[in-house]
Amino acid sequence: SENKTPFVQPVWLLALWTVAYSLVLFVSVSGNVIVVWIILAHKQMRTVTNYFLLNLALADTSMAAFNSFVNFVYAAHGDWYFGLVYCKFHNFLPVTAVFASIYSMVAIAVDRYMAIIHPLKPRLSATVTRSVIGCIWGMAVVLAFPLCYYSTTKKIGQRTLCYVYWPRTAQDSFMYHIIVAVLVYVLPLVVMAGTYSLVGRTLWGGEIPGDSKDNYHLQIQAKRKVVKMMMIVVVTFAVCWLPYHLYFMITGLNRQLNRVKSIQQVYLSVLWLAMSSTMYNPVIYCCLNSRFRAGFKRAMRCCPFVRLSEYDQMELHSARFHANRQSSIYTLSRFESCSADPHNDRSDRYRSCVCVCRFCVMF
Repeated sequence: SENKTPFVQPVWLLALWTVAYSLVLFVSVSGNVIVVWIILAHKQMRTVTNYFLLNLALADTSMAAFNSFVNFVYAAHGDWYFGLVYCKFHNFLPVTAVFASIYSMVAIAVDRYMAIIHPLKPRLSATVTRSVIGCIWGMAVVLAFPLCYYSTTKKIGQRTLCYVYWPRTAQDSFMYHIIVAVLVYVLPLVVMAGTYSLVGRTLWGGEIPGDSKDNYHLQIQAKRKVVKMMMIVVVTFAVCWLPYHLYFMITGLNRQLNRVKSIQQVYLSVLWLAMSSTMYNPVIYCCLNSRFRAGFKRAMRCCPFVRLSEYDQMELHSARFHANRQSSIYTLSRFESCSADPHNDRSDRYRSCVCVCRFCVMF
């Protein structure tokens, strides 16, 4: 919106916000770039699910690199330094990137649903996966295009403003935010909540389709890790973006709030929380997925506190059986039998460890 009231912050507070936004920029870009490298540099990581994770990482990287810190500078200083072209790009990119991010997560949820609930049905091919990703970005561009088209700059005294000038009524901006909130927050979260609820109920309380009763305790362990990881990913996104959408709805209904001095701190807080959503996924992958953890260790092996073990190397290069032909637990038992060496005392320990990791990675 076009705000003609600049707010001056104390230097110490501006310094704290600078550190906070710089942290998001550094962690998000470095973490997501490593995720992209792990997937592209290791053939065994090029799965359908990981290609959607790759798309998610690229979207998060673009928003963190090109929007988060610029948004902070503009919000903190109230002066646009970057020209008309970047003003249009600055307003266009966030909706595009968030749409691509959340619908990549929806695609993963649907893919996991098909893999777990209907394991014998054909999975997405590489061509179909690329088509889905292309459609996601196409729809994202369409949704964000009005922001690019109507963005403009305006000189007021010594300051330059970058804002979206809606041509008809003042309610255009509010209605657009409602549409965006429904399409990039409410709808995908409802779909993912329903999908993951069915998946979690099947994994936790029911019999996994196509699986035998072998390795039952292994299944129980893997269930808990899978459900925990899925819930963390979904809840993290929901928590990060809820205050942002509520902020624009509330200020859209009561425009006088934009003139309250403390509103700048509120906006910087909700903006930071929303932008920080781009940096959590790599941390989640590293903590809960053995292959990504091995990839992060390999990428950061020059650091003195990181040790890349032989097992980590095997994690990134070991083969995986095709999910179309066999279910998850059957895959484990096959891998277990292939990994065992009756003449090696270490094989039993390695075998059990590999089995747990393979189940977790598949989901």
